[in-house]
Formats: sequence, C-alpha cells, structure tokens
Amino acid sequence: MKSIFLIIFISFNIMAQDIINGDIQIAKIESKFAGTLTVDSKKREWLSNPSDENIKFTIVTAGYYKKGEIILRNDFNGDIDEIIFKVINGQYKKEKISVESSKVTPPKELLKRIEEERNEANKIYSTKTHGLKFNTTFMLPMDSVITSEFGTARVFNELVKSYHSGTDFRAAIGTPVVSSNDGIVVIAKDRYYAGGSVVIDHGEGIYTQYYHLDKIGVKLDQKVTKGEVIGLSGATGRVSGPHLHFGVIVNSVQVNPINFIKKINALF
Repeated sequence: MKSIFLIIFISFNIMAQDIINGDIQIAKIESKFAGTLTVDSKKREWLSNPSDENIKFTIVTAGYYKKGEIILRNDFNGDIDEIIFKVINGQYKKEKISVESSKVTPPKELLKRIEEERNEANKIYSTKTHGLKFNTTFMLPMDSVITSEFGTARVFNELVKSYHSGTDFRAAIGTPVVSSNDGIVVIAKDRYYAGGSVVIDHGEGIYTQYYHLDKIGVKLDQKVTKGEVIGLSGATGRVSGPHLHFGVIVNSVQVNPINFIKKINALF
C-alpha cells in the first residue's frame, strides 16, 4: 500500500531518513492509519497532535553515543511501513572549562550524594506520564545569547569528563527564568553538579531542565504554565560563571533543546 508516513515526501513502504546523534526527528501519520508502533522493536504509542486531531505523531530520538540505524515500524492491520533512520555524526566541538577541582573529582564523602541524585533523576526520566500536558508551542526559557551549544565535549581542567547535555544562555545572577511550556515540577532542589535545579514534566516522556539557578521559585508537584517564572539564574553547581543551562529529555534520551523546540513547534 502507499506509505502513510508524512515525515518525508518519498512514497514507498520503506523509507530512509538521517538523524544526528543527540537530535530528534518527528514522524507523523494520519490518525486513521495509526497502528502498532515500534521503534527498534520496542513498542511505542502514537501521540495525538494537539493542533490537529487527524494527525498523530511520535518523536524519534538518537542518543549522543548512538551509532548505526534506528528502525521505526507502523503495523496497520498487517500493512507495514518502515522508516530507517541513519544516525550521522553531529561533528560536535570541544571546549575547555576551568572549575573548582572538587567539581571534577568530587571528595569521596560526596559520592553517595551524587549517586543518589543521579538515580533519582534517571528514575524520573524513565517514567512516562500519560497524555501531553501542553497544547501550544514551546518557548526558550529566556531571551539571551547562547554561550555554549548542545553536544560540545566538555574538557574540565584539562580532563574530558562529558559532553554538554544542554544549551547555555548568558545570564547574570538574578535573571528570571521561565517555563518552556505547561507541565508539572518533578525536581526542585539544589544538586551537586547542576546546582539549583528545576525539572518540568510535559507528559509522554518529555522533560525540560533548568540548572545552576540562584533561586528556585517553584515547588515539587506544582503545576506551571508556559512563560511562568520558575526561578532566577545563578552560578551554582559545576560552573565557571553565572549562566542558565537549559536541557530537554525525550524518552529517557538527552537531546538538543534548540532543535527539539524547532521541530516540536512545527506540529502547530
């Protein structure tokens, strides 16, 4: 049968599409043809498009270290369509950052705290609350210059420790930070690496992160609306100076927040 996917214009039952490591692609389908959906053989659910009841969609994520291919399959009463996503390297840059030595190699007495904070966050990100909590486009958490892009290899005190899992915005201490969209606060606390942290659940495995805050203005389980001030920027946690770190998690995968906003907003 003719392909029912709308993500690209090629009309075949098997299609190819590139996806950059650390990025997303959105596949859309007419609601009446939405069948059993799998991504790399793992079952997923088609999501209702908030702006068009005749269209459903899913977000395909490629982790930063992902290589090879991702296969999306829709089985509609035995008629199968596939999109094969070829993962391509994002050619990310490196940057050197000087921070307190304890933020690169933490004291042994703090390792338990760090592990507990990591486990708490991972448990939250692996949880998918049913239904999207937003029905409008996403917005940036502040209007400012980007000082560090997603995916950059982070060289802390001459040691490659990680990659940049979000986007940094220039922000003096005390600059208001707003929620990117409607949702529920699932983290609101000080953490060792992230400092003052707010994480918002937007439903269906979509989370936004706001780190290094000087002041947290929301509480756990609080409902927030798009554009609502959730805190003030700062220089807490592992930083070289004041700024806002903004991140996005989708289906437990950290993705490029700027590209996520551009692509999810195209649904509206």
